[in-house]
Amino acid sequence: MTIAWVFPGQGSQKVGMADPLIELPGADERFQIASEVLGRDLLAICRGEAGDAELSDLNDTRNTQPALFVTESLLVDSLIAQGREAELLAGHSLGELVALYAAGVFDLETGLNLMKTRSELMAKAGGGAMTAVIGFDRSELTERVAASEGVHIANDNSDAQVVLSGQPDALESVCTNLRCKRAIPLAVSGAFHSPYMQDAADRFAGELDRVVFQDARVPILSNSDPTPSRSGEELKQRLKQQMTSGVRWRETMRRFQDADIQTLVEIGPGNVLSGLAKRSTTGITLAQIAGAADLGL
Repeated sequence: MTIAWVFPGQGSQKVGMADPLIELPGADERFQIASEVLGRDLLAICRGEAGDAELSDLNDTRNTQPALFVTESLLVDSLIAQGREAELLAGHSLGELVALYAAGVFDLETGLNLMKTRSELMAKAGGGAMTAVIGFDRSELTERVAASEGVHIANDNSDAQVVLSGQPDALESVCTNLRCKRAIPLAVSGAFHSPYMQDAADRFAGELDRVVFQDARVPILSNSDPTPSRSGEELKQRLKQQMTSGVRWRETMRRFQDADIQTLVEIGPGNVLSGLAKRSTTGITLAQIAGAADLGL
């Protein structure tokens, strides 16, 4: 059986998502380590118990990204401890860092520190907006985006769903004139995965240059280049491009199809990526692992 693991990104978080996996080996310790890195109680934030303390909202980018990294990495470690492995890995946006961790490119401490830096840089890069667009004509969308100086395709999720990123006025103009089923503004602090993230991307690249990336045990499909790679240096260069380039998830799904993947396992809360795969692929069995029960524990 040919298996791929995929890791969801921001938008999949939900209060209580840590509860189904807190009994996993090392879970309490991992949340404690992450809390020390962040300077706030991440487990309490995941449970919605952080009260009125500063940065207590799980949907704050500075909490969302580390929380998803911790929960998804715990599930990865449990799968590997059970002797389970995938033939191909991919992660959506911040999920790409979990894929790198799952493939042994860097260790837990490195992953937590990178996620802290990434989330803080992205939270500070305000001034933009993002809108999900569903049910559209691809050629019309491409033309309207190309004709606008302030709008870019941030997430190319499927033939029927994209997320646009850019300056609010330009974004509103494109979405108002585009024929589509729905255009849904997203509650984000900036124009993620667009050229407007260049300053944050440059700063993050500087942090990445201080880290050694090992070659991956398992090939990874990157957001900026969805072709399989094990090269640590190549995967680092791709990650440097991620903040300013679009998430090429539609092409990632096609790559799974071309690679004859038989089972696609979404590791983390929710089923966003499974839903995209269900509508975009054929002949692939879908599964979700979000807690200890899903691991047979």
